[in-house]
Amino acid sequence: MISIGILGATGYTGAELIRLLHTHRQARITYCSSRQYNGKPISEILDFLKGSAEFDLEEFDASAIKNRCDVVFSCLPHGVSMGFIARIIDAVKVVDLSADFRLRDVSVYQSWYQEHTNPELLGKAVYGLCEIHREEIRNARLVANPGCYPTSVLLPLIPLLKAGLIEKDDIIVDSKSGVSGAGRGLSLKTHICETGESFSAYKVGRSHRHIPEIEQELSRAAGENVTIEFTPHLIPISRGMLSTIYVNTSANEQDLKACIKDFYQGSAFVRVIDGVPATKDVRGTNRCLMGVAKNKASRRATIISVIDNLTKGASGQAVQNMNLMFGLDEATGLDYIPVFP
Repeated sequence: MISIGILGATGYTGAELIRLLHTHRQARITYCSSRQYNGKPISEILDFLKGSAEFDLEEFDASAIKNRCDVVFSCLPHGVSMGFIARIIDAVKVVDLSADFRLRDVSVYQSWYQEHTNPELLGKAVYGLCEIHREEIRNARLVANPGCYPTSVLLPLIPLLKAGLIEKDDIIVDSKSGVSGAGRGLSLKTHICETGESFSAYKVGRSHRHIPEIEQELSRAAGENVTIEFTPHLIPISRGMLSTIYVNTSANEQDLKACIKDFYQGSAFVRVIDGVPATKDVRGTNRCLMGVAKNKASRRATIISVIDNLTKGASGQAVQNMNLMFGLDEATGLDYIPVFP
């Protein structure tokens, strides 16, 4: 049985981890902390856990974590997570859901986020996009769980770039996220009166922090530098993410679909469908569904990719990473069908 700790357990990603791990047959939660609510029962903070998960939130204690945990999920904010991880990584495995170890180049991290206080750990971290770096993850002690937007963009594009089927110079990504992507903290921007019955772009231009993460992994797949046009949007749903990706290609629709299908053959959670997927098709699951269409009047192809931003885009992928790190079937504890309606 794998003993699990969660840092930052009362945010959306921490709560989603608890939901997923509650029925995991080979794991148990033995430690949870929250910077704001330590000392209180978690069910007092997260009402939906009453009668299901009754344990107290604790202060961060490196010694206790090392004695009681085999793996720790860090759901702490960017810039905060790295310091806590540095104090426990010698004794436990870690899956970090922040951006602190996703970028390989410390100067790139510092230009998009802030000063990195533990750069010596960057070289030890594995980028946790499970279907792409599966073998590296199996041997990792520190996994950088990907961002939600990058997950929805990288899964469809990496096979096509590796196969040389699309041009790398003119990739346009238009992504939409549910409001939970902004986190659980109170904010006027995510107030129902501001987001309900509204649809807006944000971080327009080259300003969203997920851009360097996406470009890093696309460049790695292509073997040369790749840049993209990326615009995120906020839509008035609680969870879900849809990315519309435009690429130039001389390949036909059937060849594009076949490339992605062949690449992910045997992967439990990634699938190409006929038609156009919707966020409702993946709600509450660890799945990524894709649809592909070719414009017959041009060289453009359109790829639609959908995930649940809290599951495949965060906590579900984190559990998938944990499974790989401990030699389990990566789908263990994640075999959920979508919530309907």
